[in-house]
Amino acid sequence: MISVSLVGSGNVAHHLAKAISNAPNVVLDQWVVRSPSSVLIDVDTKLSEEFNPLSTSQVVILAISDDAIADYSTSLILNNALLVHTSGSVNLHHMDKKHRRGVFYPLQTFSKNKPLDFSSIPICIEALQKEDLRLLTDLAAALGCKSQIISSDQRLALHLAAVFVNNFSNQMYRIAHEISDRARLDFDLLKPLILETAMKVQELSPYRAQTGPALRKDQKTIKRHLKLLDNENHRLIYELITKSIQQTHGK
Repeated sequence: MISVSLVGSGNVAHHLAKAISNAPNVVLDQWVVRSPSSVLIDVDTKLSEEFNPLSTSQVVILAISDDAIADYSTSLILNNALLVHTSGSVNLHHMDKKHRRGVFYPLQTFSKNKPLDFSSIPICIEALQKEDLRLLTDLAAALGCKSQIISSDQRLALHLAAVFVNNFSNQMYRIAHEISDRARLDFDLLKPLILETAMKVQELSPYRAQTGPALRKDQKTIKRHLKLLDNENHRLIYELITKSIQQTHGK
């Protein structure tokens, strides 16, 4: 049985708390939240606004904002527990060196109210000691997840790549939503295309999966699209990505 304390009440914390509570070989000793009213799920542990320094947890997970990790780690008094954060961009060494330190980074996009199969999420782990790496590997396995050991530099690069495939692509969806609304079209018409695009890269590399007017160097269609875009930022994005596709494919 692995005992865990969790700090934070955001999207990642909610999904972690639920996964831990559902795991037969993991126990949630305490869940520290700034405002108990922000918690939207029921768990078998008492919510607390302050960390209990007498906790016997083996792992303390900081699922808090990146900017708060360093200072919060300094304020903590632990009973030799392994302190980990869940950030994709914060270096392991930014936590106070008085602690055993590690990283437990679930590579996924989280929303509190969106159900998610936690066992499908890869967990990127890092620690300074071999026994701590084993503990984090065991914790990931107990949650039903696959884990991979990566360095802080690799994790930052992975987080950057994740921003492109998730945050930036979602903004593209938002722009597409604006375009479809303006033309009085239902955005749902685009959803099968969104799904097929995501499914295609499960079998093909993004390079091989690329299609469209930029790849074909279809200047007539590109000009028509640009003329239709009355938002200057959208025009710049269209032109920049078109240029990027053509450079990638040597057009």
